[in-house]
Amino acid sequence: MGAEALPACNNSDITTATPPSPPPLILGLLPAAFVDHVARVDWSLLDQIPGERGGSIPVAIEELEQILKDVKTHIITSPDGTSSLRTMAGGSVTNTIRGLSAGFGVPSGVIGASGDDEQGKLFVSNMSFNGVNLSRLRMKQGHTAQCVCLVDELGNRTMRPCISTAVKVQAAELTREDFKGSKWLVLRYAIFNLEVIRAGVRIAKQEGLFVSLDLASFEVLVFCLLLIFLSQNRMVRNFKVQLLQLLESGDIDLCFANEDEATELLRGEQDADPEAALEFLAKHCQWAVVTLGSKGCIAKHGKEVVRVPAIEANATDATGAGDLFASGFLYGLVKGLSLEECCKVGACSGGSVTRALGGEVTTENWQWMYKQMQSQGLQVPDIRN
Repeated sequence: MGAEALPACNNSDITTATPPSPPPLILGLLPAAFVDHVARVDWSLLDQIPGERGGSIPVAIEELEQILKDVKTHIITSPDGTSSLRTMAGGSVTNTIRGLSAGFGVPSGVIGASGDDEQGKLFVSNMSFNGVNLSRLRMKQGHTAQCVCLVDELGNRTMRPCISTAVKVQAAELTREDFKGSKWLVLRYAIFNLEVIRAGVRIAKQEGLFVSLDLASFEVLVFCLLLIFLSQNRMVRNFKVQLLQLLESGDIDLCFANEDEATELLRGEQDADPEAALEFLAKHCQWAVVTLGSKGCIAKHGKEVVRVPAIEANATDATGAGDLFASGFLYGLVKGLSLEECCKVGACSGGSVTRALGGEVTTENWQWMYKQMQSQGLQVPDIRN
């Protein structure tokens, strides 16, 4: 990953050159751009890599590169002959924003930073191809974050991100100009980016934006803390406290959580189930959504509560399902659809990405989604794929 030298500049970063364009309707806050390497592999590889199967555990760049080498000898051939290894712009916010732009035709962009290496160029190319506005993406000297996502025969994911050396946008670099003219800010909670998240939320509210928060899994933080602060359980509690403080600030308008994330919020309470978590989130957010995997989702807005079943999608890989659900739900909101309709669109888009490898929906599967929407009488995006 040889980085190209950047021209001399008084600042520490350079904004990616993009022709002037209207502000994106929806912005994603992406402190560090990600590139995903997604592969369908046999069980034996999962026994060789660091950490247990499943979940997401950080690795050093040397470990990530070794895993990528090992992947080549453990790839499972797809029945349809398509590639079982895909490299693309990745990460939760990236998946959601790309889906909004490519599949729903909603003008969308990202605020963040990528490296000037080959991975950074790939990120820019992939997002630009999908129509995402990159005028607020800083390009910095250094490495772009990467993640290996290994999918087994049953569709379960084992993720190994490498983020320790990646370039990031800093809280002090965010300006009101980054947010001006947009209507929504999409972000994913992560303790490692807490300062940037707080700054982004603060400026977004100053500019009158709605804020959508996706709860992040606790597993990465817990793993790190067990290694470094094994006897200091207070650190894990503080992670939860900081998340609760953000929710209770009143600055989060929409919150997405999967079943595990939602119940984790209420761990230790008498009724730590998805319904109780939904009620808790709805106390602090205008819209609250808990996704339940194959059981669909539950959502609340004001006094209205809806439950919507999942879509049968003949799934092969769950990567990005929650992220694309968020794309569909946000599309419904900006189009003025009802709460139930927003959930139904989310179910269709979430199902579409599970039909192929990785968090990027193929053209074929966008068409599948539009047919699903039509069959349910939903407003289909006016977009040509």
